[in-house]
Amino acid sequence: MFHQVGPAQLDAWLAQCADAGRAAVLLDVREPWEHQLVNATTDARFEHVHIPMAQVHAHLNQLDPQRPIACLCHHGVRSMHVAAYLAQQGFAQVANIVGGIDAWAAECAPDMARY
Repeated sequence: MFHQVGPAQLDAWLAQCADAGRAAVLLDVREPWEHQLVNATTDARFEHVHIPMAQVHAHLNQLDPQRPIACLCHHGVRSMHVAAYLAQQGFAQVANIVGGIDAWAAECAPDMARY
């Protein structure tokens, strides 16, 4: 199972995961060209990891199943599929960021570029 979390609810989700004692990961599953346009690497709440959706299976060993992972894409559809996949693979604390980086910019980072 994974959680559906809006950008404004990320702090609450992170607080629920706090007893895991491990830094959370922001898994950006967008394509490289999208990541170059705009990204959330400055958010200090997360270790930022960029693995495009089509490559997640091949790079699964780079992710720690015990760390909280919040999945992010442009609007939340690709990241939802990745979050479901990670949950099926036994990842303990997974969230999909609903609305993706577009909602993140609208709700939490008005200075962030949008595409």
